[in-house]
This record gives sequence, structure tokens and C-alpha cells, in this order.
Amino acid sequence: MLQVISFTICPFVQRVTALLEAKQIPYQVKYISLKDKPEWFLELSPHGQVPVLVTEKGTAIFESEAIVEYIAELYPNESEALSAEERAKERAWGYLAAKHYLTQCSAQRSGDYDTLISRQAKLNKAFSAIERAKGDLPFFNSEEPGWVDVAWLPLLHRAGIIKQYSGYDFLKEFPKLRQWQQNLIASGLTNRSVADNFEDKFTEFYLSKDTYLGNGCCDSSANSKLDTHCAKGNCC
Repeated sequence: MLQVISFTICPFVQRVTALLEAKQIPYQVKYISLKDKPEWFLELSPHGQVPVLVTEKGTAIFESEAIVEYIAELYPNESEALSAEERAKERAWGYLAAKHYLTQCSAQRSGDYDTLISRQAKLNKAFSAIERAKGDLPFFNSEEPGWVDVAWLPLLHRAGIIKQYSGYDFLKEFPKLRQWQQNLIASGLTNRSVADNFEDKFTEFYLSKDTYLGNGCCDSSANSKLDTHCAKGNCC
């Protein structure tokens, strides 16, 4: 069985597990602490980042882009009917999402309002692009979640949790994305692709007293060393 080595709140990991869930591929998850990385993990991951996928043959694949490409090639389904150009476009939209995972991480960890707005402006460029491309189907271009959907799922899922707990809406200006978010949540993929304690761990970190979203009155100096989990590249 495939094994995913994970840190609980890493969006890059969730992209991998969401793809496995969407394809209904059996897998196991092994969680590690990024503060105290075990030696066996460092032997598998040259740069010490998650996720790492261990194949049934025991081969360790690192870098999330390589992992999702491997899964798509090994277990093809909806992309079989797509042309090479269409597949390339889907990969490009997925890459655009992944490029902004850390942008969202830093925005959520903002210590003051001005920093939050500045960081969200970078995120909004990606949201605006996908909002224009999103059609009227429940998911990106189909009736069922596919490659693009699972790539954007971490961004949309986390935006939903932030709104639920803090009232701040990253998707306020993007009605298509808000509906897409709700469709993904309703599909069950968001919950199935994370640990049972994900929401607790996520809110503990991103809505702590060190963040503007956590208490609305922090200054920029409140950004703590905990930011190294995302901003310093422990997720790939």
C-alpha cells in the first residue's frame, strides 16, 4: 500500500491525499514533527520536506509535483479522454494553485491588518485568474472532482476554516470560488484528505494570539518562529 509521510497542516500533503481520495486509491499516512525530524525521514527526503510518497516497492518520491504526476500516471482515469494540450492546461492550473500555498500560509499568519491585506493581494491575483476560468459546472470543468479541483482544494478548504472561525473571508470577491469551495466540502474530499485533528491543529497555528486573524490586534512583530513550518519551506 502507498504511504504518505506528512505534517498535519501542510497544504502540499493535502493535495496529494485529496488526489488519492478522488481516485479512491488505498494509502496510509505517517505523521512526523517538523520540529524534530527523524533520521529515517531525512534519508528519504533529501531536503527534509513533506510530503514524501513511499511506493509499494519501497521507493521514496519527494516533491509534491513529482508525487501527483506519479499518481496520475500510475492510476489514470478522467485524463485519459483529454488531449495532450488539455492535460497540459490542467497541469498548469494545478501548478498555479500550488505556487500560492505558501502565499496563503503567510497571509493567514499575518500579524497585523496591513500585512494581511498586502499578502492577500498576491493571493487575489491567482484567485482572479481561476475565477475567470471557472465555468458553471460543480467542479472546475466537470461534474466530479478532477486534477484541477484537488490542486485548488487546500486553498479553498483553508479559506473556509478561516471564515468559519474568524469571520474573515478570503473569497469575498470571488462568488464562483465560494460555490466551488462549497461543492468540494459537500463532496467530502476536504475532510477525507486531512487528519481527524486537522482543524484543531490548523486553528491553533493560524488563529493563535500571534496572528491578526486570531485576535485582530497584533502588530507585525507577532509573527513567531512557528512560521518556519511553512514560510521556510518544510512543505514542498
